[in-house]
Amino acid sequence: VQLQASGGGLVQAGGSLRLSCAASGATLSNYFMGWFRRSPGKEREFVAAISRGAGSTYYEDSAKGRFTVSRDDAKNTVALQMNSLRPDDTAVYYCAANPVGSLYHADSYNYWGQGTLVTVPA
Repeated sequence: VQLQASGGGLVQAGGSLRLSCAASGATLSNYFMGWFRRSPGKEREFVAAISRGAGSTYYEDSAKGRFTVSRDDAKNTVALQMNSLRPDDTAVYYCAANPVGSLYHADSYNYWGQGTLVTVPA
């Protein structure tokens, strides 16, 4: 399974970005999907996740009400819509698939994309 995250960039505080995760070699509809981020000097942290069939979504507290995770199984993609961005959202964002265990823990995920950088200047 190869995952490719895209959509990062430089955005002013209060702005929006939409990240996308595309897959090759796999059908994403088979997988629970997650988004994580790594800020400078920090460990990779959970941002959001979405179940197979999009029946359930999960968010880290600071993402609730600002970020929305979605999936389009017909296009084999997962998206993370990020609104009201803040400087502390600056990080490399990763998509991941197929957690075995807690969906909140990066170690649970078997497959990872390469990451896309989001920068929100102070």
